[in-house]
Amino acid sequence: MPMRMTLPVLAMLASAAGAQVTPKAPITVTGHAWAPFVSPMGEPFRARTRADNTLALWFYQADANRDGLLTPDEMVADAERFFAKLDTDHDGEIGPEELIAYEWEVAPEIQLSSKRKRLPSDPPEQTKAGDADDDLPQSARQLEKERRRDFALDGGLQGGARYSLLNMPEPVASADADFNRSITLAEFRQAALSRFQLLDRAHQGRLSFEQLQAMVPVQPKRGRRAPSDDVADQRIGTPLPPGN
Repeated sequence: MPMRMTLPVLAMLASAAGAQVTPKAPITVTGHAWAPFVSPMGEPFRARTRADNTLALWFYQADANRDGLLTPDEMVADAERFFAKLDTDHDGEIGPEELIAYEWEVAPEIQLSSKRKRLPSDPPEQTKAGDADDDLPQSARQLEKERRRDFALDGGLQGGARYSLLNMPEPVASADADFNRSITLAEFRQAALSRFQLLDRAHQGRLSFEQLQAMVPVQPKRGRRAPSDDVADQRIGTPLPPGN
């Protein structure tokens, strides 16, 4: 005897079938191609408009009491906040998988192989008539233009050092004091204190926004040659050895 279904059951099945085929609303993601400011502990701060000062976005977040001065305690507290964001499994350590997530998802601009991004204040590039590469195919001209731009603007810096106050290509991994491929909260706190001391050149125990603004590296003008490999980088920090 064939099975009979009541109308309520048929309605439920139809509703379930309809729910399976109903498309979800699309997710709109707005991307920003400008270069970020990478804080001393490695957190990226990105401009949403050309008027945004990304250094200020970090400084006034870290300046918890809003007195216009950054202290070692505030630097450590800000580091603890960022550590909690990276420690996604809440085990008190930033392990290898979480470090990969940082480098690929949180701050992909610090990857050594990534191209340098323009600052919001950088003027758009323009192609000049009569360029020496005009006889090259368009794709080749574009690649050559990007190569020259990166060579001039990177100035020999790598990774996060291109966007930071300190010459630290990978600022989160650099906090791994015992090199066991895992960063503890204690190591992150100590790194924050050490980096505060690097920035506090006058040994005053406090940092103003104006002091830090003066440390922002000036990008070489377009077309200027980058320093040769045998010229030591004068920026403070822990740069990678030549050839890395």
